[in-house]
Amino acid sequence: MRNAFAKAVTELGDQYPDLVMMAGDIGNRLFDKFKEKHPTRFYNCGVAEANMTGVASGLAASGLRPITYTITPFNTVRCLEQIRLDVCYPDLPVIVVGTGAGLSYAGLGATHHSMEDIAILRTLPNMHVVCPADSVEVRLAVKDALRLGRPTYIRLGKKGEPIVHQSDPVFEIGRGIVMREGSDVAILSVGTMLDPALKSADRLQQAGVSTKVISLHTVKPLDDQLLGALFAEQKLVVVLEEHGLTGGAGSAVLEWGNARRMPLDKLLCIGAPDRFLSACGDQDQARALYGLVPEKICERILDRLK
Repeated sequence: MRNAFAKAVTELGDQYPDLVMMAGDIGNRLFDKFKEKHPTRFYNCGVAEANMTGVASGLAASGLRPITYTITPFNTVRCLEQIRLDVCYPDLPVIVVGTGAGLSYAGLGATHHSMEDIAILRTLPNMHVVCPADSVEVRLAVKDALRLGRPTYIRLGKKGEPIVHQSDPVFEIGRGIVMREGSDVAILSVGTMLDPALKSADRLQQAGVSTKVISLHTVKPLDDQLLGALFAEQKLVVVLEEHGLTGGAGSAVLEWGNARRMPLDKLLCIGAPDRFLSACGDQDQARALYGLVPEKICERILDRLK
C-alpha cells in the first residue's frame, strides 16, 4: 500500500503543482521518483511530527496542498494537538497519511500498533477519515482527498496486502463500495480487513448464509444512504475493523443508528478488545489473538444469527 501511495502522489504531483510531500524521516527511498520529478516539493521533516504538522498547516494557509506521511501512531497521536488546532480548526487542505496502521507493525510492539487512531481523529470537527482496503483504493483515496481539499486522514497498511479490486471502482469519500451482494448478512469492512471479510463471506455461503460485503473505506462521513438500506434489508449488519472497539467504525455506526432510530439489535461490531497487545508476532498472528480471522469472524456471525 505504501508503494501505491508513493506512486500515486508522484503522478498527482503533475496534476497538482501545489502538492507538497512531507515525511517524518521515513520513506526517503520510497519517494525517490517523487523527488526526481518534483525536487522542490519534498521535505524530510525529521523525527519531529508535531512540527511537520505545523509546517504543513502553514503551507496550506499559503495556498499549497501538503501531505504528511509517517508511521501511523507518530502521525496521529503524537501530533494530535497540531492536527486539531493547526489543521482542523482553520479547515485547511492538509492530508495526514499514516502508514502501518492497525497491527501492520505487530512485531514492534504497542509503540507501533495503531488501534485508536480512527477513534481519536473522527472526533475532530472538519476531519475526514478514510481507510483504503488495498492499493487500488489507496490511489483513488489520495486523488479524491485532493479533490475534496479539506482536512483528511488516510489510514494505510504497510506492504503485501492483497489486491482485492481487479479494476477501478467508483470511489468517493463518504460512499461505500459494494463488493458482493447478499440478502442475510452485510459485512461492512474497514480498511485492510476487506480480504478477511470476503473470505468470511465465502465460509458463510457454505453455511447457507447469503452475505453482502461492503468496503466501508470512509468512517467519517458515513454513507447515510447505504447504511439506511442495510438496516432496512439485512438480518444482521456487521462492522469489521482492525481497530479497537472503543470509538472505532463500529461505534460510529452505532452513533449514526441511534440518532436515526435504527434497529440496532441488528448490529454486530467485531474489532479488538480494550487492552494493549503485549504478545509478539506478525500481523496474522496478532489478528488471530484478537479473533480477526475468517473462522473466528464466522463463528461470531453464526452465533449471533442463532
